[in-house]
Amino acid sequence: MLLKRLQTKAGFTLVELLVVIAIIGVMVGLLLPAVQAAREAARRMSCGNNFKQIGLGIHNYHAAFNQLPTHGTGPWGFGVGPQAGSRALPQPSNPGMLLSFLVPLTPFIEQQALWELISAPSTIMATPPNLAPPLAWPAMGPAPWQGQYVPWATEISSYRCPSDPGVGLPALGRTNYAAATGDSFEFATDSAFRLDVNAAPNWTSQGWAAQRVRAASRGTFVFREKMNFRDILDGTANTIACGEINTDLGDRDITSHPANGFGSRWTPAPKGSIFDNPRLGGAGSATNNIDPLRPRYWCSIPTGCVLPTLTGGDQRRGFRWADGRAAFTQVNMILPPNSEVKLEQGGDGNGGVVPPSSRHQGGAHILMADGAVKFITDSIEAGNGNHPTVYQGQVFPTAVPGSQSPYGLWGALGTRANKEVIRSEF
Repeated sequence: MLLKRLQTKAGFTLVELLVVIAIIGVMVGLLLPAVQAAREAARRMSCGNNFKQIGLGIHNYHAAFNQLPTHGTGPWGFGVGPQAGSRALPQPSNPGMLLSFLVPLTPFIEQQALWELISAPSTIMATPPNLAPPLAWPAMGPAPWQGQYVPWATEISSYRCPSDPGVGLPALGRTNYAAATGDSFEFATDSAFRLDVNAAPNWTSQGWAAQRVRAASRGTFVFREKMNFRDILDGTANTIACGEINTDLGDRDITSHPANGFGSRWTPAPKGSIFDNPRLGGAGSATNNIDPLRPRYWCSIPTGCVLPTLTGGDQRRGFRWADGRAAFTQVNMILPPNSEVKLEQGGDGNGGVVPPSSRHQGGAHILMADGAVKFITDSIEAGNGNHPTVYQGQVFPTAVPGSQSPYGLWGALGTRANKEVIRSEF
Protein backbone atom coordinates (compact mmCIF):
# COMPACT_ATOMS: atom_id res chain seq x y z
CA MET A 1 0.00 0.00 0.00
CA LEU A 2 2.79 2.39 0.90
CA LEU A 3 4.57 1.57 -2.35
CA LYS A 4 1.49 2.41 -4.40
CA ARG A 5 1.16 5.76 -2.68
CA LEU A 6 4.76 6.62 -3.46
CA GLN A 7 4.28 5.73 -7.11
CA THR A 8 1.25 8.13 -7.53
CA LYS A 9 2.24 11.26 -9.55
CA ALA A 10 0.72 14.71 -8.76
CA GLY A 11 -0.61 16.72 -11.75
CA PHE A 12 -3.43 18.82 -13.25
CA THR A 13 -6.42 17.32 -14.86
CA LEU A 14 -7.51 18.65 -18.26
CA VAL A 15 -10.44 20.49 -16.68
CA GLU A 16 -8.18 22.21 -14.15
CA LEU A 17 -5.78 23.28 -16.91
CA LEU A 18 -8.60 24.76 -18.99
CA VAL A 19 -9.90 26.66 -15.96
CA VAL A 20 -6.46 28.13 -15.30
CA ILE A 21 -6.10 29.17 -18.96
CA ALA A 22 -9.55 30.77 -18.88
CA ILE A 23 -8.68 32.71 -15.71
CA ILE A 24 -5.43 33.95 -17.25
CA GLY A 25 -7.31 35.04 -20.37
CA VAL A 26 -9.84 37.00 -18.32
CA MET A 27 -7.05 38.67 -16.33
CA VAL A 28 -5.21 39.68 -19.50
CA GLY A 29 -8.45 41.00 -20.98
CA LEU A 30 -9.01 43.12 -17.89
CA LEU A 31 -5.40 44.24 -17.71
CA LEU A 32 -4.89 45.45 -21.30
CA PRO A 33 -7.41 48.34 -21.14
CA ALA A 34 -5.85 49.41 -17.85
CA VAL A 35 -2.41 49.39 -19.49
CA GLN A 36 -3.71 51.46 -22.40
CA ALA A 37 -5.36 53.88 -19.99
CA ALA A 38 -2.12 54.19 -18.02
CA ARG A 39 -0.17 54.87 -21.19
CA GLU A 40 -2.64 57.56 -22.29
CA ALA A 41 -2.48 59.12 -18.81
CA ALA A 42 1.31 59.31 -19.19
CA ARG A 43 1.01 60.82 -22.66
CA ARG A 44 -1.53 63.35 -21.41
CA MET A 45 0.82 64.32 -18.56
CA SER A 46 3.69 64.70 -21.03
CA CYS A 47 1.47 66.91 -23.21
CA GLY A 48 0.68 69.09 -20.21
CA ASN A 49 4.40 69.34 -19.42
CA ASN A 50 5.10 70.51 -22.98
CA PHE A 51 2.46 73.19 -22.56
CA LYS A 52 3.99 74.18 -19.22
CA GLN A 53 7.35 74.66 -20.95
CA ILE A 54 5.71 76.88 -23.57
CA GLY A 55 4.15 78.92 -20.76
CA LEU A 56 7.52 79.33 -19.06
CA GLY A 57 9.03 80.31 -22.40
CA ILE A 58 6.36 83.01 -22.88
CA HIS A 59 7.04 84.43 -19.42
CA ASN A 60 10.82 84.38 -19.96
CA TYR A 61 10.34 86.09 -23.32
CA HIS A 62 8.24 88.79 -21.64
CA ALA A 63 10.92 89.24 -18.98
CA ALA A 64 13.55 89.69 -21.68
CA PHE A 65 11.65 91.98 -24.07
CA ASN A 66 8.79 93.39 -21.99
CA GLN A 67 6.20 91.99 -24.38
CA LEU A 68 4.68 88.69 -25.45
CA PRO A 69 6.12 87.00 -28.55
CA THR A 70 4.27 88.53 -31.49
CA HIS A 71 1.83 86.30 -33.33
CA GLY A 72 2.12 87.44 -36.95
CA THR A 73 5.74 88.51 -37.06
CA GLY A 74 8.73 88.58 -39.40
CA PRO A 75 9.75 90.94 -42.20
CA TRP A 76 7.19 92.28 -44.64
CA GLY A 77 7.86 92.18 -48.40
CA PHE A 78 5.91 93.46 -51.37
CA GLY A 79 6.95 90.75 -53.80
CA VAL A 80 8.61 91.26 -57.16
CA GLY A 81 7.59 91.81 -60.75
CA PRO A 82 4.17 93.15 -61.77
CA GLN A 83 2.76 92.65 -58.26
CA ALA A 84 5.39 94.86 -56.58
CA GLY A 85 3.71 97.45 -54.39
CA SER A 86 0.31 95.77 -54.51
CA ARG A 87 -1.62 94.08 -51.72
CA ALA A 88 -0.65 90.64 -53.08
CA LEU A 89 0.29 87.84 -50.75
CA PRO A 90 4.00 87.77 -49.83
CA GLN A 91 6.28 85.91 -52.21
CA PRO A 92 8.12 82.74 -51.07
CA SER A 93 11.27 84.81 -50.50
CA ASN A 94 9.89 86.52 -47.38
CA PRO A 95 7.57 85.56 -44.48
CA GLY A 96 5.21 88.51 -44.98
CA MET A 97 4.59 89.02 -41.24
CA LEU A 98 2.82 85.66 -41.11
CA LEU A 99 5.10 83.84 -38.64
CA SER A 100 3.52 82.42 -35.49
CA PHE A 101 4.54 83.26 -31.92
CA LEU A 102 6.18 79.82 -31.82
CA VAL A 103 9.03 81.09 -34.02
CA PRO A 104 10.46 83.82 -31.71
CA LEU A 105 9.75 81.49 -28.77
CA THR A 106 12.27 78.85 -29.95
CA PRO A 107 15.33 80.13 -28.02
CA PHE A 108 13.24 80.16 -24.83
CA ILE A 109 12.32 76.46 -25.08
CA GLU A 110 15.90 75.21 -25.56
CA GLN A 111 15.89 75.45 -29.35
CA GLN A 112 18.71 77.98 -29.64
CA ALA A 113 20.39 76.14 -32.54
CA LEU A 114 17.17 76.25 -34.58
CA TRP A 115 16.69 79.94 -33.77
CA GLU A 116 20.22 80.74 -34.95
CA LEU A 117 19.44 79.01 -38.25
CA ILE A 118 16.21 81.01 -38.62
CA SER A 119 17.63 84.40 -37.63
CA ALA A 120 20.55 84.30 -40.08
CA PRO A 121 20.59 84.02 -43.89
CA SER A 122 20.88 80.44 -45.08
CA THR A 123 21.38 78.44 -48.28
CA ILE A 124 20.46 75.04 -46.81
CA MET A 125 17.65 73.24 -48.67
CA ALA A 126 15.39 70.56 -47.13
CA THR A 127 15.42 68.46 -50.33
CA PRO A 128 17.04 68.83 -53.75
CA PRO A 129 15.30 71.91 -55.17
CA ASN A 130 12.63 71.57 -57.81
CA LEU A 131 12.60 75.31 -58.30
CA ALA A 132 15.26 77.98 -58.65
CA PRO A 133 16.06 78.96 -55.05
CA PRO A 134 17.16 82.44 -54.02
CA LEU A 135 20.89 82.89 -53.51
CA ALA A 136 20.16 82.65 -49.80
CA TRP A 137 17.11 82.40 -47.60
CA PRO A 138 16.78 85.73 -45.81
CA ALA A 139 17.03 86.14 -42.07
CA MET A 140 13.71 85.01 -40.53
CA GLY A 141 13.25 82.71 -43.48
CA PRO A 142 10.84 82.59 -46.42
CA ALA A 143 7.05 82.31 -46.38
CA PRO A 144 5.93 79.69 -43.81
CA TRP A 145 4.57 77.36 -46.51
CA GLN A 146 8.01 77.01 -48.18
CA GLY A 147 8.87 73.36 -47.57
CA GLN A 148 12.42 73.68 -48.93
CA TYR A 149 13.36 75.77 -45.88
CA VAL A 150 14.75 73.40 -43.24
CA PRO A 151 13.41 75.10 -40.06
CA TRP A 152 9.81 75.18 -41.33
CA ALA A 153 10.01 71.45 -42.12
CA THR A 154 11.52 70.59 -38.72
CA GLU A 155 9.46 68.77 -36.08
CA ILE A 156 10.02 70.28 -32.62
CA SER A 157 9.24 67.76 -29.89
CA SER A 158 8.19 70.49 -27.43
CA TYR A 159 5.47 71.56 -29.89
CA ARG A 160 4.02 68.05 -30.27
CA CYS A 161 1.51 66.17 -28.11
CA PRO A 162 2.54 62.51 -27.64
CA SER A 163 -1.10 61.42 -28.07
CA ASP A 164 -1.30 62.86 -31.59
CA PRO A 165 -0.16 60.27 -34.17
CA GLY A 166 0.02 62.71 -37.09
CA VAL A 167 3.37 62.70 -38.88
CA GLY A 168 4.86 63.42 -42.29
CA LEU A 169 3.67 64.89 -45.56
CA PRO A 170 1.71 66.79 -46.71
CA ALA A 171 2.44 68.68 -43.50
CA LEU A 172 5.66 70.54 -42.77
CA GLY A 173 6.71 70.71 -39.12
CA ARG A 174 3.55 70.07 -37.10
CA THR A 175 2.38 71.69 -33.88
CA ASN A 176 -0.30 70.79 -31.33
CA TYR A 177 -0.25 74.16 -29.57
CA ALA A 178 -1.80 77.40 -30.82
CA ALA A 179 -2.32 81.04 -29.81
CA ALA A 180 -5.64 82.11 -28.28
CA THR A 181 -7.14 85.10 -30.11
CA GLY A 182 -10.38 85.62 -28.18
CA ASP A 183 -14.08 85.11 -28.86
CA SER A 184 -14.27 86.57 -32.39
CA PHE A 185 -12.25 86.29 -35.58
CA GLU A 186 -12.52 89.40 -37.74
CA PHE A 187 -8.98 90.45 -38.78
CA ALA A 188 -7.70 87.17 -37.30
CA THR A 189 -5.20 86.87 -40.17
CA ASP A 190 -4.82 90.52 -41.15
CA SER A 191 -4.25 93.79 -39.34
CA ALA A 192 -4.42 97.55 -39.40
CA PHE A 193 -0.65 97.55 -39.96
CA ARG A 194 -0.89 95.68 -43.26
CA LEU A 195 -3.74 97.82 -44.51
CA ASP A 196 -1.80 100.98 -43.68
CA VAL A 197 1.54 99.92 -45.19
CA ASN A 198 0.21 98.25 -48.30
CA ALA A 199 -3.07 100.01 -48.95
CA ALA A 200 -5.32 99.84 -51.96
CA PRO A 201 -7.14 103.11 -52.79
CA ASN A 202 -10.35 102.12 -51.00
CA TRP A 203 -8.56 100.85 -47.88
CA THR A 204 -6.73 104.01 -46.91
CA SER A 205 -7.93 104.60 -43.35
CA GLN A 206 -5.71 102.97 -40.78
CA GLY A 207 -8.01 104.39 -38.11
CA TRP A 208 -10.94 102.49 -39.59
CA ALA A 209 -8.99 99.22 -39.65
CA ALA A 210 -7.56 99.73 -36.16
CA GLN A 211 -11.05 100.34 -34.84
CA ARG A 212 -12.26 97.02 -36.21
CA VAL A 213 -9.21 95.22 -34.80
CA ARG A 214 -9.85 96.67 -31.33
CA ALA A 215 -13.51 95.63 -31.50
CA ALA A 216 -12.97 91.99 -32.50
CA SER A 217 -9.47 91.02 -31.34
CA ARG A 218 -10.18 90.46 -27.66
CA GLY A 219 -7.78 87.62 -26.85
CA THR A 220 -4.30 87.40 -25.33
CA PHE A 221 -2.73 87.43 -28.80
CA VAL A 222 -3.66 89.93 -31.52
CA PHE A 223 -2.33 89.24 -35.01
CA ARG A 224 0.72 91.41 -35.86
CA GLU A 225 0.38 93.54 -32.74
CA LYS A 226 2.66 93.97 -29.73
CA MET A 227 0.93 92.62 -26.61
CA ASN A 228 1.90 92.77 -22.93
CA PHE A 229 0.72 91.17 -19.72
CA ARG A 230 -0.51 94.63 -18.73
CA ASP A 231 -3.09 94.35 -21.53
CA ILE A 232 -4.75 91.43 -19.72
CA LEU A 233 -6.97 93.48 -17.41
CA ASP A 234 -9.12 90.48 -16.42
CA GLY A 235 -6.07 88.89 -14.80
CA THR A 236 -3.63 86.36 -16.21
CA ALA A 237 -5.17 83.58 -14.09
CA ASN A 238 -8.55 84.20 -15.75
CA THR A 239 -7.45 84.50 -19.38
CA ILE A 240 -6.48 81.77 -21.85
CA ALA A 241 -3.18 82.32 -23.68
CA CYS A 242 -2.95 79.15 -25.80
CA GLY A 243 -4.93 76.04 -26.65
CA GLU A 244 -4.19 72.50 -27.76
CA ILE A 245 -5.12 71.39 -31.30
CA ASN A 246 -5.18 68.16 -33.30
CA THR A 247 -3.12 67.73 -36.42
CA ASP A 248 -4.92 66.22 -39.38
CA LEU A 249 -4.68 62.52 -40.31
CA GLY A 250 -6.32 62.82 -43.74
CA ASP A 251 -9.64 61.36 -42.52
CA ARG A 252 -12.10 64.33 -42.81
CA ASP A 253 -12.08 64.82 -39.04
CA ILE A 254 -14.20 67.87 -38.15
CA THR A 255 -11.61 69.02 -35.58
CA SER A 256 -8.59 68.99 -37.89
CA HIS A 257 -9.74 69.33 -41.53
CA PRO A 258 -11.22 72.83 -41.92
CA ALA A 259 -14.39 73.26 -43.94
CA ASN A 260 -14.10 76.27 -46.21
CA GLY A 261 -16.37 78.95 -47.66
CA PHE A 262 -18.83 79.82 -44.87
CA GLY A 263 -19.46 83.39 -46.01
CA SER A 264 -17.50 86.50 -45.05
CA ARG A 265 -18.05 89.93 -43.59
CA TRP A 266 -17.85 91.48 -47.07
CA THR A 267 -19.56 89.07 -49.47
CA PRO A 268 -21.80 86.65 -47.57
CA ALA A 269 -22.14 83.34 -49.36
CA PRO A 270 -25.61 82.01 -50.22
CA LYS A 271 -25.25 79.53 -47.35
CA GLY A 272 -24.83 82.39 -44.87
CA SER A 273 -21.94 83.54 -42.71
CA ILE A 274 -20.23 82.07 -39.64
CA PHE A 275 -19.77 85.66 -38.43
CA ASP A 276 -23.50 85.73 -37.79
CA ASN A 277 -23.93 82.06 -36.81
CA PRO A 278 -20.81 80.13 -35.73
CA ARG A 279 -22.80 76.87 -35.73
CA LEU A 280 -23.55 77.22 -39.44
CA GLY A 281 -22.83 73.93 -41.19
CA GLY A 282 -22.75 71.95 -37.95
CA ALA A 283 -25.15 69.43 -36.52
CA GLY A 284 -28.58 71.00 -36.09
CA SER A 285 -27.84 73.66 -38.70
CA ALA A 286 -30.19 74.17 -41.65
CA THR A 287 -27.27 73.06 -43.86
CA ASN A 288 -25.68 70.20 -41.95
CA ASN A 289 -22.24 69.25 -43.29
CA ILE A 290 -21.48 66.66 -40.58
CA ASP A 291 -22.17 62.97 -41.14
CA PRO A 292 -25.11 62.10 -38.82
CA LEU A 293 -23.92 58.49 -38.53
CA ARG A 294 -20.30 59.45 -37.78
CA PRO A 295 -20.52 62.83 -36.03
CA ARG A 296 -16.76 63.25 -35.71
CA TYR A 297 -16.38 63.44 -39.49
CA TRP A 298 -17.52 65.69 -42.30
CA CYS A 299 -20.15 64.35 -44.66
CA SER A 300 -18.69 62.17 -47.42
CA ILE A 301 -21.84 60.56 -48.86
CA PRO A 302 -24.77 63.01 -48.94
CA THR A 303 -27.29 61.03 -46.94
CA GLY A 304 -28.89 63.30 -44.38
CA CYS A 305 -26.04 65.81 -44.80
CA VAL A 306 -24.50 68.13 -47.40
CA LEU A 307 -20.98 67.68 -48.78
CA PRO A 308 -18.78 70.55 -47.50
CA THR A 309 -15.96 72.26 -49.34
CA LEU A 310 -12.78 71.26 -47.51
CA THR A 311 -9.37 72.93 -47.57
CA GLY A 312 -6.53 71.53 -49.70
CA GLY A 313 -3.97 68.88 -48.88
CA ASP A 314 -1.54 70.99 -46.83
CA GLN A 315 -4.05 73.53 -45.47
CA ARG A 316 -5.04 71.73 -42.28
CA ARG A 317 -4.79 72.14 -38.54
CA GLY A 318 -1.29 72.22 -37.10
CA PHE A 319 0.41 71.46 -40.44
CA ARG A 320 2.79 74.45 -40.27
CA TRP A 321 4.15 75.37 -36.86
CA ALA A 322 5.65 78.58 -38.28
CA ASP A 323 2.43 79.81 -39.95
CA GLY A 324 0.49 82.22 -37.74
CA ARG A 325 -2.81 82.08 -39.62
CA ALA A 326 -6.00 80.73 -38.09
CA ALA A 327 -6.04 77.31 -39.75
CA PHE A 328 -2.59 76.42 -38.45
CA THR A 329 -1.79 78.05 -35.08
CA GLN A 330 -4.84 79.89 -33.72
CA VAL A 331 -7.69 78.94 -31.40
CA ASN A 332 -10.70 80.98 -30.36
CA MET A 333 -13.25 80.55 -27.59
CA ILE A 334 -16.48 80.50 -29.61
CA LEU A 335 -17.45 76.84 -29.80
CA PRO A 336 -16.35 74.42 -27.05
CA PRO A 337 -13.32 72.11 -27.42
CA ASN A 338 -13.46 69.41 -30.11
CA SER A 339 -16.15 71.25 -32.10
CA GLU A 340 -15.94 71.62 -35.86
CA VAL A 341 -13.33 73.85 -37.57
CA LYS A 342 -14.72 76.21 -40.24
CA LEU A 343 -13.12 79.03 -42.21
CA GLU A 344 -14.74 82.04 -43.81
CA GLN A 345 -14.77 82.40 -47.58
CA GLY A 346 -11.25 82.43 -49.04
CA GLY A 347 -9.49 79.38 -47.60
CA ASP A 348 -6.59 79.03 -45.19
CA GLY A 349 -5.62 82.69 -45.52
CA ASN A 350 -8.72 83.82 -43.61
CA GLY A 351 -10.13 83.52 -40.12
CA GLY A 352 -12.86 81.28 -38.86
CA VAL A 353 -14.23 79.22 -35.99
CA VAL A 354 -11.15 77.36 -34.74
CA PRO A 355 -11.78 75.75 -31.32
CA PRO A 356 -9.16 73.77 -29.37
CA SER A 357 -9.10 70.01 -29.86
CA SER A 358 -7.08 66.99 -28.78
CA ARG A 359 -6.63 63.22 -29.00
CA HIS A 360 -7.25 62.98 -25.26
CA GLN A 361 -10.60 61.70 -24.05
CA GLY A 362 -13.28 64.32 -23.39
CA GLY A 363 -11.49 67.63 -23.75
CA ALA A 364 -8.25 69.51 -24.45
CA HIS A 365 -5.48 71.32 -22.60
CA ILE A 366 -5.35 75.09 -22.37
CA LEU A 367 -2.54 77.33 -21.15
CA MET A 368 -3.59 80.24 -18.97
CA ALA A 369 -1.70 83.51 -19.25
CA ASP A 370 -0.24 83.00 -15.77
CA GLY A 371 1.43 79.77 -16.96
CA ALA A 372 -1.07 77.31 -15.46
CA VAL A 373 -2.11 74.35 -17.61
CA LYS A 374 -5.71 73.16 -17.31
CA PHE A 375 -7.75 70.43 -18.97
CA ILE A 376 -11.06 71.79 -20.28
CA THR A 377 -13.85 69.32 -21.01
CA ASP A 378 -16.04 69.41 -24.10
CA SER A 379 -19.01 70.17 -21.86
CA ILE A 380 -17.74 73.54 -20.55
CA GLU A 381 -20.49 76.15 -20.39
CA ALA A 382 -20.18 77.95 -23.74
CA GLY A 383 -23.32 80.08 -24.03
CA ASN A 384 -25.18 80.20 -27.33
CA GLY A 385 -23.11 78.90 -30.24
CA ASN A 386 -25.65 80.30 -32.72
CA HIS A 387 -25.10 83.86 -31.47
CA PRO A 388 -23.35 86.32 -33.83
CA THR A 389 -19.70 87.06 -33.09
CA VAL A 390 -18.64 90.47 -31.81
CA TYR A 391 -17.31 92.83 -34.49
CA GLN A 392 -17.49 96.49 -35.43
CA GLY A 393 -20.68 97.37 -37.31
CA GLN A 394 -22.66 94.46 -35.87
CA VAL A 395 -26.26 95.62 -35.50
CA PHE A 396 -27.29 92.77 -33.21
CA PRO A 397 -27.83 94.59 -29.87
CA THR A 398 -25.90 92.08 -27.73
CA ALA A 399 -22.94 91.66 -30.11
CA VAL A 400 -21.67 95.23 -30.45
CA PRO A 401 -18.04 96.03 -29.47
CA GLY A 402 -17.53 95.91 -25.73
CA SER A 403 -20.39 93.47 -25.22
CA GLN A 404 -20.21 90.66 -22.72
CA SER A 405 -19.05 87.52 -24.48
CA PRO A 406 -22.06 85.64 -25.89
CA TYR A 407 -20.23 82.34 -25.36
CA GLY A 408 -20.62 82.00 -21.60
CA LEU A 409 -17.77 80.97 -19.33
CA TRP A 410 -15.78 79.74 -22.32
CA GLY A 411 -15.94 83.10 -24.07
CA ALA A 412 -15.20 84.97 -20.84
CA LEU A 413 -12.00 82.95 -20.42
CA GLY A 414 -11.01 83.91 -23.96
CA THR A 415 -11.28 87.69 -23.49
CA ARG A 416 -8.45 89.60 -21.84
CA ALA A 417 -10.15 92.85 -20.78
CA ASN A 418 -13.92 92.40 -20.84
CA LYS A 419 -14.52 92.86 -17.11
CA GLU A 420 -16.13 89.42 -16.77
CA VAL A 421 -15.58 87.82 -13.39
CA ILE A 422 -14.83 84.10 -13.23
CA ARG A 423 -16.76 83.06 -10.13
CA SER A 424 -15.88 79.37 -9.89
CA GLU A 425 -13.21 76.83 -10.73
CA PHE A 426 -13.36 75.46 -14.27
